[in-house]
Amino acid sequence: MIYAKAFFDLQFQFAQKAAALSGLPLADALLKYTNFYIRFGLGRDFDRAHPGWREYLAGLRDAGDGQAWTYRFYMTRPCGPASPPVVATSGCFSYSRLRDDRLRLHFENAETDGSSSLGIERRGRRLADLAALFAHLKGTEGESVRVVGASWLYNLDAYRRLFPKSYLATARVLPDRFQHMPLWGQFVDRHGEIKEDMARRLRERLRRQSSLEGLDQCFPLPVLTVEAPVSEFCVFYGV
Repeated sequence: MIYAKAFFDLQFQFAQKAAALSGLPLADALLKYTNFYIRFGLGRDFDRAHPGWREYLAGLRDAGDGQAWTYRFYMTRPCGPASPPVVATSGCFSYSRLRDDRLRLHFENAETDGSSSLGIERRGRRLADLAALFAHLKGTEGESVRVVGASWLYNLDAYRRLFPKSYLATARVLPDRFQHMPLWGQFVDRHGEIKEDMARRLRERLRRQSSLEGLDQCFPLPVLTVEAPVSEFCVFYGV
Protein backbone atom coordinates (compact mmCIF):
# COMPACT_ATOMS: atom_id res chain seq x y z
CA MET A 1 0.00 0.00 0.00
CA ILE A 2 1.19 3.50 -0.86
CA TYR A 3 0.11 5.95 1.83
CA ALA A 4 -1.17 9.41 0.90
CA LYS A 5 0.86 12.54 1.55
CA ALA A 6 -1.79 13.81 3.96
CA PHE A 7 -1.01 10.87 6.27
CA PHE A 8 2.62 11.98 6.52
CA ASP A 9 1.64 15.63 6.88
CA LEU A 10 -0.53 14.74 9.88
CA GLN A 11 2.33 12.96 11.61
CA PHE A 12 4.77 15.77 10.79
CA GLN A 13 2.41 18.29 12.42
CA PHE A 14 2.10 16.04 15.45
CA ALA A 15 5.89 15.86 15.77
CA GLN A 16 6.14 19.65 15.52
CA LYS A 17 3.74 19.99 18.45
CA ALA A 18 5.63 17.34 20.42
CA ALA A 19 8.88 19.20 19.80
CA ALA A 20 7.34 22.47 20.99
CA LEU A 21 6.00 20.87 24.18
CA SER A 22 9.12 18.84 24.98
CA GLY A 23 11.92 21.13 23.84
CA LEU A 24 13.27 18.31 21.67
CA PRO A 25 14.84 19.15 18.31
CA LEU A 26 12.39 18.43 15.50
CA ALA A 27 14.67 15.64 14.21
CA ASP A 28 14.33 13.80 17.53
CA ALA A 29 10.58 14.39 17.69
CA LEU A 30 10.16 12.97 14.17
CA LEU A 31 11.96 9.81 15.29
CA LYS A 32 10.08 9.42 18.57
CA TYR A 33 6.58 10.63 17.70
CA THR A 34 5.92 9.40 14.15
CA ASN A 35 5.78 6.16 12.18
CA PHE A 36 8.26 7.56 9.62
CA TYR A 37 11.19 5.29 10.52
CA ILE A 38 9.15 2.15 9.84
CA ARG A 39 7.38 3.62 6.81
CA PHE A 40 10.78 4.42 5.30
CA GLY A 41 11.61 0.71 5.54
CA LEU A 42 14.39 1.19 8.10
CA GLY A 43 13.30 -1.53 10.49
CA ARG A 44 12.25 -1.24 14.13
CA ASP A 45 15.43 -0.35 15.98
CA PHE A 46 14.78 3.40 15.69
CA ASP A 47 18.50 4.02 15.39
CA ARG A 48 19.16 7.70 14.72
CA ALA A 49 22.53 6.71 13.21
CA HIS A 50 20.92 4.52 10.51
CA PRO A 51 22.20 5.71 7.10
CA GLY A 52 18.66 5.93 5.74
CA TRP A 53 17.47 8.07 8.65
CA ARG A 54 20.53 10.29 8.38
CA GLU A 55 19.81 10.73 4.66
CA TYR A 56 16.26 11.79 5.47
CA LEU A 57 17.41 14.33 8.07
CA ALA A 58 20.09 15.73 5.74
CA GLY A 59 17.45 16.40 3.11
CA LEU A 60 15.12 17.83 5.73
CA ARG A 61 17.72 20.39 6.81
CA ASP A 62 18.01 21.68 3.24
CA ALA A 63 14.31 21.52 2.42
CA GLY A 64 12.18 24.62 2.25
CA ASP A 65 9.08 22.51 2.93
CA GLY A 66 9.67 19.70 5.42
CA GLN A 67 6.37 17.99 4.75
CA ALA A 68 6.91 17.94 0.99
CA TRP A 69 10.44 16.57 1.46
CA THR A 70 9.20 13.85 3.81
CA TYR A 71 6.78 12.53 1.23
CA ARG A 72 9.30 12.75 -1.61
CA PHE A 73 11.74 10.75 0.49
CA TYR A 74 9.08 8.16 1.35
CA MET A 75 8.23 7.71 -2.33
CA THR A 76 11.89 6.97 -3.16
CA ARG A 77 12.20 4.24 -0.57
CA PRO A 78 12.09 0.60 -1.74
CA CYS A 79 9.02 -1.36 -0.74
CA GLY A 80 9.77 -3.82 1.99
CA PRO A 81 8.12 -5.57 4.93
CA ALA A 82 7.20 -3.04 7.62
CA SER A 83 5.89 -5.69 10.03
CA PRO A 84 7.53 -8.66 11.76
CA PRO A 85 7.67 -11.76 9.53
CA VAL A 86 4.29 -13.44 9.22
CA VAL A 87 4.16 -17.15 10.08
CA ALA A 88 0.71 -17.98 8.68
CA THR A 89 -2.22 -16.17 7.07
CA SER A 90 -5.92 -16.91 6.79
CA GLY A 91 -8.02 -14.39 4.89
CA CYS A 92 -7.74 -11.03 6.65
CA PHE A 93 -5.82 -12.41 9.63
CA SER A 94 -2.27 -13.57 10.22
CA TYR A 95 0.16 -14.00 13.08
CA SER A 96 3.83 -13.43 13.80
CA ARG A 97 6.10 -14.35 16.69
CA LEU A 98 7.10 -11.97 19.45
CA ARG A 99 10.50 -12.19 21.09
CA ASP A 100 9.07 -13.82 24.22
CA ASP A 101 7.48 -16.64 22.16
CA ARG A 102 3.98 -15.26 22.35
CA LEU A 103 2.11 -14.85 19.06
CA ARG A 104 0.93 -11.50 17.68
CA LEU A 105 -2.37 -11.39 15.79
CA HIS A 106 -2.56 -9.08 12.75
CA PHE A 107 -5.44 -7.82 10.63
CA GLU A 108 -5.37 -6.54 7.05
CA ASN A 109 -8.26 -5.88 4.68
CA ALA A 110 -8.00 -8.67 2.12
CA GLU A 111 -11.34 -8.06 0.42
CA THR A 112 -10.94 -7.39 -3.28
CA ASP A 113 -14.42 -6.10 -4.16
CA GLY A 114 -14.13 -2.77 -2.33
CA SER A 115 -16.55 -3.72 0.44
CA SER A 116 -15.82 -3.30 4.14
CA SER A 117 -14.04 -6.35 5.49
CA LEU A 118 -15.64 -5.71 8.91
CA GLY A 119 -19.19 -5.10 7.69
CA ILE A 120 -21.88 -7.19 9.33
CA GLU A 121 -22.42 -9.05 6.05
CA ARG A 122 -18.75 -10.15 6.20
CA ARG A 123 -18.83 -11.38 9.79
CA GLY A 124 -19.23 -15.00 8.72
CA ARG A 125 -16.17 -14.76 6.47
CA ARG A 126 -14.05 -13.17 9.19
CA LEU A 127 -15.07 -15.83 11.70
CA ALA A 128 -14.15 -18.48 9.13
CA ASP A 129 -10.77 -16.79 8.64
CA LEU A 130 -10.12 -16.89 12.36
CA ALA A 131 -11.39 -20.45 12.78
CA ALA A 132 -8.96 -21.66 10.11
CA LEU A 133 -6.08 -19.69 11.60
CA PHE A 134 -6.66 -21.03 15.11
CA ALA A 135 -7.12 -24.58 13.85
CA HIS A 136 -3.66 -24.18 12.34
CA LEU A 137 -2.33 -22.73 15.61
CA LYS A 138 -3.83 -25.55 17.62
CA GLY A 139 -2.12 -28.12 15.44
CA THR A 140 1.27 -26.44 15.17
CA GLU A 141 1.75 -24.35 18.31
CA GLY A 142 -0.43 -26.03 20.93
CA GLU A 143 -3.32 -24.64 22.93
CA SER A 144 -1.30 -23.16 25.78
CA VAL A 145 0.58 -20.64 23.62
CA ARG A 146 -0.65 -17.11 24.21
CA VAL A 147 -1.92 -14.76 21.53
CA VAL A 148 -1.54 -11.00 21.82
CA GLY A 149 -3.35 -8.25 19.97
CA ALA A 150 -2.60 -4.52 20.02
CA SER A 151 -4.58 -2.09 17.89
CA TRP A 152 -6.99 0.82 17.77
CA LEU A 153 -9.38 -1.64 16.13
CA TYR A 154 -10.28 -3.20 19.49
CA ASN A 155 -12.33 -0.08 20.20
CA LEU A 156 -14.76 -0.99 17.36
CA ASP A 157 -17.77 -3.24 17.90
CA ALA A 158 -17.38 -4.50 14.32
CA TYR A 159 -13.96 -5.88 15.26
CA ARG A 160 -14.70 -6.92 18.84
CA ARG A 161 -17.59 -9.17 17.81
CA LEU A 162 -15.10 -11.49 16.12
CA PHE A 163 -13.35 -12.51 19.36
CA PRO A 164 -14.09 -14.38 22.59
CA LYS A 165 -15.23 -12.25 25.53
CA SER A 166 -12.45 -13.64 27.71
CA TYR A 167 -9.88 -12.19 25.28
CA LEU A 168 -11.60 -8.81 25.13
CA ALA A 169 -11.93 -8.69 28.93
CA THR A 170 -8.15 -8.35 29.23
CA ALA A 171 -8.11 -5.08 27.25
CA ARG A 172 -5.97 -2.27 28.60
CA VAL A 173 -4.71 0.92 27.05
CA LEU A 174 -1.18 0.73 25.66
CA PRO A 175 0.30 4.26 25.81
CA ASP A 176 3.19 5.85 23.94
CA ARG A 177 2.77 3.93 20.68
CA PHE A 178 3.60 6.99 18.59
CA GLN A 179 6.07 5.10 16.37
CA HIS A 180 3.66 2.36 15.34
CA MET A 181 0.72 1.73 13.00
CA PRO A 182 -1.55 0.20 15.68
CA LEU A 183 -2.00 3.86 16.70
CA TRP A 184 -1.64 5.74 13.40
CA GLY A 185 -3.67 3.25 11.38
CA GLN A 186 -6.93 4.82 12.57
CA PHE A 187 -6.26 7.77 10.25
CA VAL A 188 -6.06 5.91 6.92
CA ASP A 189 -8.56 3.88 4.94
CA ARG A 190 -7.99 0.65 3.06
CA HIS A 191 -6.54 2.59 0.12
CA GLY A 192 -4.00 4.51 2.20
CA GLU A 193 -6.00 7.75 1.97
CA ILE A 194 -6.46 9.98 5.00
CA LYS A 195 -9.72 9.82 6.99
CA GLU A 196 -10.43 13.52 7.12
CA ASP A 197 -12.82 13.43 10.07
CA MET A 198 -10.37 11.48 12.25
CA ALA A 199 -7.48 13.73 11.21
CA ARG A 200 -9.53 16.84 12.03
CA ARG A 201 -10.28 15.51 15.51
CA LEU A 202 -6.59 14.92 16.16
CA ARG A 203 -5.62 18.39 14.97
CA GLU A 204 -8.30 20.05 17.08
CA ARG A 205 -7.17 18.26 20.23
CA LEU A 206 -3.54 18.92 19.39
CA ARG A 207 -4.14 22.66 19.15
CA ARG A 208 -5.59 22.66 22.68
CA GLN A 209 -2.89 20.42 24.15
CA SER A 210 -0.57 22.15 26.62
CA SER A 211 1.41 19.24 28.08
CA LEU A 212 3.59 16.50 26.68
CA GLU A 213 1.92 13.98 28.99
CA GLY A 214 -1.44 14.63 27.31
CA LEU A 215 -0.38 13.78 23.77
CA ASP A 216 -1.89 10.29 23.97
CA GLN A 217 -5.29 11.84 24.69
CA CYS A 218 -5.19 13.70 21.37
CA PHE A 219 -5.92 10.48 19.49
CA PRO A 220 -9.59 9.65 18.95
CA LEU A 221 -8.99 5.95 19.66
CA PRO A 222 -6.31 4.54 21.97
CA VAL A 223 -4.31 1.41 21.28
CA LEU A 224 -5.78 -1.46 23.28
CA THR A 225 -3.76 -4.58 24.03
CA VAL A 226 -5.45 -7.93 24.70
CA GLU A 227 -4.13 -11.41 25.40
CA ALA A 228 -5.40 -14.99 25.86
CA PRO A 229 -4.22 -18.58 25.31
CA VAL A 230 -4.98 -20.31 22.02
CA SER A 231 -7.33 -22.69 23.87
CA GLU A 232 -9.87 -19.91 24.53
CA PHE A 233 -10.04 -19.07 20.83
CA CYS A 234 -10.41 -22.73 19.89
CA VAL A 235 -13.45 -23.07 22.14
CA PHE A 236 -14.99 -19.88 20.74
CA TYR A 237 -14.47 -20.88 17.09
CA GLY A 238 -15.28 -24.55 17.67
CA VAL A 239 -12.00 -25.96 16.37
